[in-house]
Amino acid sequence: MLAASCLGSKISSSQGGEVTGHSGRTFAEPTPYGMTLVKRGHVKMGIEQQDSLWGRRTPVRDISVESFWMDEREVTNSMYRQFVSYVRDSIIRERLADPNYGGDETYKIEEDRYGNPVTPHLNWKKTLPRRPNEDEQRAFESLYTTNPVTGEKLIDWRQLNYRYEIYDYAEAAKRKYRTNPQERVLNTDYRPNPNERIWISKDTAYIDDEGRIVRETINREYTGPWDFLNTYIVNVYPDTTCWVNDFPNAANENYMRFYYSSAAYNDYPVVGVTWEQANAFCAWRTAHLLRGLGEAARYVQRYRLPTEAEWEYAARGKNQNEFPWDNKEMASGNGCYYANFKPDNGNYTKDGNLITSRTGIYNANSNGLYDMAGNVAEWTSTIYTEAGVEQMNDINPDLRYNAAPEDPYRMKKKTVKGGSWKDPESMVRSAWRTFEYQNQPRSYIGFRCVRSMANTNSGKVKNKK
Repeated sequence: MLAASCLGSKISSSQGGEVTGHSGRTFAEPTPYGMTLVKRGHVKMGIEQQDSLWGRRTPVRDISVESFWMDEREVTNSMYRQFVSYVRDSIIRERLADPNYGGDETYKIEEDRYGNPVTPHLNWKKTLPRRPNEDEQRAFESLYTTNPVTGEKLIDWRQLNYRYEIYDYAEAAKRKYRTNPQERVLNTDYRPNPNERIWISKDTAYIDDEGRIVRETINREYTGPWDFLNTYIVNVYPDTTCWVNDFPNAANENYMRFYYSSAAYNDYPVVGVTWEQANAFCAWRTAHLLRGLGEAARYVQRYRLPTEAEWEYAARGKNQNEFPWDNKEMASGNGCYYANFKPDNGNYTKDGNLITSRTGIYNANSNGLYDMAGNVAEWTSTIYTEAGVEQMNDINPDLRYNAAPEDPYRMKKKTVKGGSWKDPESMVRSAWRTFEYQNQPRSYIGFRCVRSMANTNSGKVKNKK
């Protein structure tokens, strides 16, 4: 008691007995590589001048969004190949540690430096063998297949599966999941039922005995915090055949064979990637970042797909234009186009490109973002409904639904924004919205990532006279 009295006396004398607040350490978030900051603001979402061509009204609504980081350019083939290479190399390391192949236990860490058991994980500090022995060579060869007709040796894309977990903080925060029934409802006139059964829905996945990915959405009685950890397994190799399947009776074999794999297309946007694969890339990119951050990792938000509202707000630029540029024309006075799209007369090459273009060759918008119109349309995290913004909140709108495998296919529509190299002028407007099914790869859909800011600060209010 004497120590407490002395301490209290010291605090009172230094602060005058007033509550002055407790200061803590601030986290100065560095600019993420390849990203630009889109500051918080307001946007009137939707097409104000309604397009009678489609015979239906497009909803319009005022919304506001918080600041976020956004990729300056679309995710490229070279960036996505880094992801695929990681998955390939992780499988090889697993097999080098497997007694049925290499049997080298040093490729996996199961104890800490003090000999205490830890969750088994791969040892990425150990390099892959340059001159593999016979057993090691079998581990490498197991990931490849040979075309029996042409004799070509190719990566077995069916094996390139990435497993990741996402903890759903927002769902876990809902009062209905409190273990104490008294905390679930704040209305003191209501007497909670202590025997009420609380149910949860969570995603899980596993690989069956035949090597197939099995996805399940489990509905069960709530047991605890682990119920909010969702598990996903996604095959990550892009569908290069989309160049043929999207365009029947077209000679697109070269794109199918070389667009993703050739270094000539390194800086072109990756295509043939589903919404599910784009989310897997975001999860891997987050894990890749956090491994190198140390203690600061707890402040950093994870990479994700942008919401439809974030995407449109970012695309319109600081002046909230109809297109990412400052006028309604599609080309400058000297005839240079502002984006890679298909002019309405059907001449694909009039803008200098036939299919996609290298990212960043057209001018950025006022937010510092490239190719927000044309080149490739882009996945968002938002589900697609005809009502659109009318169903959204007007602050940080995030309309999502994690469709279960057994759900009707129509519930797996995701909103796509920006238009692409194959679309006419009307479809590359910032407000234009369309959809694609979450498991459908296309030769004209890619994506870019965003990251919520770790710290957001109040700005000065400018009063207009």
